[in-house]
Amino acid sequence: MKISTKGRYALRIMLDLAVIGSSEPVRVKDIAKRQDISVKYMEQIITVLCKAGYLKSSRGPQGGYCLTKEPREYTVGMILRLTEGNLAPVACLEDEVNQCPRQDNCVTLRIWKELDEAIKSVIDKYTLEDLAQWQSELGGNYII
Repeated sequence: MKISTKGRYALRIMLDLAVIGSSEPVRVKDIAKRQDISVKYMEQIITVLCKAGYLKSSRGPQGGYCLTKEPREYTVGMILRLTEGNLAPVACLEDEVNQCPRQDNCVTLRIWKELDEAIKSVIDKYTLEDLAQWQSELGGNYII
């Protein structure tokens, strides 16, 4: 499994807003500058985040984006699943019920299940609040 730039940038955008912690909307160009992401690509990602209800937008000269919830309410897993889809390491674990006809005789399935659980246990454990805290421990540098 490899997380795409879309997933990594979505996490950076959300974290940037959590670190800024402003109740006022933050402009796209300000986030793009801090995160060194092109505005055009960032707008595509923000559209996905807004449609999912993770961000809200406001228009006008003072417009921009802000989180719809508190940082502690967003897990890393929520953001990555939104942008990356299912994060299962193999196709047979993507569905609720394993449909693979070989599952009863598949020795490697045990490894794939354990890897899947390990991934979930990490990405679902940490929140934007945790990442923002780690960021402040690094001295508040906003490049993530």
